[in-house]
Amino acid sequence: MAESGSDAAEKKILAGILGILLGSLGVHKFVLGYSQEGAIMLGLTLASWVLTFCTFGLTFFLPLAVSVIGLVEGIIYLTKSDEEFAATYIEGRKPWF
Repeated sequence: MAESGSDAAEKKILAGILGILLGSLGVHKFVLGYSQEGAIMLGLTLASWVLTFCTFGLTFFLPLAVSVIGLVEGIIYLTKSDEEFAATYIEGRKPWF
Protein backbone atom coordinates (compact mmCIF):
# COMPACT_ATOMS: atom_id res chain seq x y z
CA MET A 1 0.00 0.00 0.00
CA ALA A 2 1.50 3.33 -1.08
CA GLU A 3 1.81 6.11 1.43
CA SER A 4 0.89 9.70 0.74
CA GLY A 5 3.64 12.21 0.06
CA SER A 6 3.26 13.90 3.44
CA ASP A 7 3.48 10.56 5.30
CA ALA A 8 6.69 9.71 3.46
CA ALA A 9 8.10 13.18 4.18
CA GLU A 10 7.29 12.81 7.88
CA LYS A 11 8.93 9.38 7.99
CA LYS A 12 11.97 10.80 6.16
CA ILE A 13 12.48 13.53 8.73
CA LEU A 14 11.83 11.26 11.73
CA ALA A 15 14.05 8.45 10.39
CA GLY A 16 16.80 10.91 9.48
CA ILE A 17 16.88 12.55 12.91
CA LEU A 18 16.70 9.21 14.71
CA GLY A 19 19.44 7.83 12.47
CA ILE A 20 21.70 10.71 13.46
CA LEU A 21 20.86 10.67 17.18
CA LEU A 22 20.15 6.98 17.90
CA GLY A 23 21.55 5.31 14.80
CA SER A 24 23.49 2.64 16.64
CA LEU A 25 20.26 1.31 18.14
CA GLY A 26 18.59 0.92 14.75
CA VAL A 27 15.56 2.96 15.75
CA HIS A 28 15.42 4.62 12.32
CA LYS A 29 15.12 1.17 10.72
CA PHE A 30 12.12 0.29 12.90
CA VAL A 31 10.44 3.59 11.93
CA LEU A 32 10.74 2.66 8.25
CA GLY A 33 9.41 -0.84 8.88
CA TYR A 34 12.73 -2.66 8.52
CA SER A 35 12.42 -4.75 11.67
CA GLN A 36 15.07 -7.32 10.77
CA GLU A 37 17.67 -4.67 9.92
CA GLY A 38 16.80 -2.71 13.06
CA ALA A 39 17.22 -5.84 15.18
CA ILE A 40 20.59 -6.51 13.54
CA MET A 41 21.84 -3.01 14.39
CA LEU A 42 20.48 -3.21 17.93
CA GLY A 43 21.99 -6.66 18.46
CA LEU A 44 25.38 -5.61 17.10
CA THR A 45 25.42 -2.56 19.33
CA LEU A 46 24.49 -4.48 22.47
CA ALA A 47 26.98 -7.26 21.69
CA SER A 48 29.75 -4.76 21.00
CA TRP A 49 29.05 -2.93 24.26
CA VAL A 50 29.32 -6.22 26.16
CA LEU A 51 32.51 -7.12 24.31
CA THR A 52 33.98 -3.68 24.99
CA PHE A 53 33.15 -4.02 28.67
CA CYS A 54 34.66 -7.52 28.84
CA THR A 55 37.88 -6.43 27.12
CA PHE A 56 38.23 -3.36 29.34
CA GLY A 57 37.68 -1.00 26.42
CA LEU A 58 40.04 -2.61 23.91
CA THR A 59 37.23 -2.99 21.36
CA PHE A 60 35.75 0.49 21.86
CA PHE A 61 35.65 1.04 18.09
CA LEU A 62 32.95 -1.60 17.51
CA PRO A 63 30.04 0.42 18.96
CA LEU A 64 31.38 3.45 17.12
CA ALA A 65 31.28 1.61 13.80
CA VAL A 66 27.57 0.86 14.14
CA SER A 67 26.96 4.48 15.20
CA VAL A 68 28.68 5.74 12.07
CA ILE A 69 26.39 3.57 9.92
CA GLY A 70 23.33 5.12 11.58
CA LEU A 71 24.77 8.62 11.24
CA VAL A 72 25.50 8.16 7.54
CA GLU A 73 22.05 6.71 6.89
CA GLY A 74 20.39 9.58 8.75
CA ILE A 75 22.27 12.12 6.65
CA ILE A 76 21.43 10.25 3.45
CA TYR A 77 17.73 10.20 4.37
CA LEU A 78 17.64 13.93 5.08
CA THR A 79 19.53 14.92 1.92
CA LYS A 80 17.21 13.05 -0.47
CA SER A 81 14.15 14.75 -1.89
CA ASP A 82 10.82 13.54 -0.54
CA GLU A 83 10.02 11.82 -3.83
CA GLU A 84 13.41 10.11 -4.05
CA PHE A 85 13.20 9.00 -0.42
CA ALA A 86 9.72 7.54 -0.92
CA ALA A 87 10.73 5.77 -4.13
CA THR A 88 13.89 4.31 -2.60
CA TYR A 89 12.99 3.45 0.99
CA ILE A 90 9.18 3.29 1.16
CA GLU A 91 8.22 1.83 -2.23
CA GLY A 92 11.56 0.28 -3.22
CA ARG A 93 12.19 -1.16 0.27
CA LYS A 94 15.98 -0.61 0.10
CA PRO A 95 17.08 -1.56 3.66
CA TRP A 96 20.72 -0.37 3.72
CA PHE A 97 22.16 2.97 2.61
